[in-house]
Amino acid sequence: MTIYPAIDIKGGRCVRLTQGRADQQTVYAENPAEVAAEFRAAGSEWVHVVDLDGAFAGEPQNLAAVQAIIACGMKVQLGGGLRTRAAVERALGFGVSRVVLGTRAAESEAFVGELVQAFGARVAVGIDAKNGFVAVKGWVDTTGTRASMMAKRMDVLGVQTLIYTDIGTDGMLTGPNFAAQEAMLQVGKIRIIASGGVSRREDVVQLAELGKRYANLDGVIVGKALYEKRVELPDLLALARG
Repeated sequence: MTIYPAIDIKGGRCVRLTQGRADQQTVYAENPAEVAAEFRAAGSEWVHVVDLDGAFAGEPQNLAAVQAIIACGMKVQLGGGLRTRAAVERALGFGVSRVVLGTRAAESEAFVGELVQAFGARVAVGIDAKNGFVAVKGWVDTTGTRASMMAKRMDVLGVQTLIYTDIGTDGMLTGPNFAAQEAMLQVGKIRIIASGGVSRREDVVQLAELGKRYANLDGVIVGKALYEKRVELPDLLALARG
């Protein structure tokens, strides 16, 4: 299981939003690359980066900050505003290891299929769910599509990695929605990265237990709990390895 520490970028700074709300923002650092360097020093190889301005605007807005994170030696999984092939190619071209399609994936299966054919495992899909239904455009709009149905379609298209976020738990430090994550793991062979709600070491232990039953649990994204010092990254990395 891989631990993905998270960096959300808004206005060039490292922030966290509560349940995706732009008006519920906490700034944790002025320089995201410095945060990434700390993650790297703690032993992490991957970092999950979200361009929040890009998610709201529909096109990437913080690529300079992303490039600085890559320069720290991190493998970057990037989401936020990647809604055209040109935007995806640009991100992959300057060193992003994996792009995450969100809104556009919900809108067009053909777009997803085209990119999977071109870039294979470097293309992941993010499904953000509110009460079980897919949310898009920076979580501003909720669709009529059930998250489980979208996941099944992505599996059929050949998507290898899916990031599943339960909006109701994201940034709340109340623990993941374990039932929803387990249901997603049962959809098919597609690898799942769990996101949302991790607040303590025991949450990661419980997810690791799920990983013993479901080989397709790829890992977990940890954000606010790290910034609030509720968990320590070296400890979580050791848990994931063991």
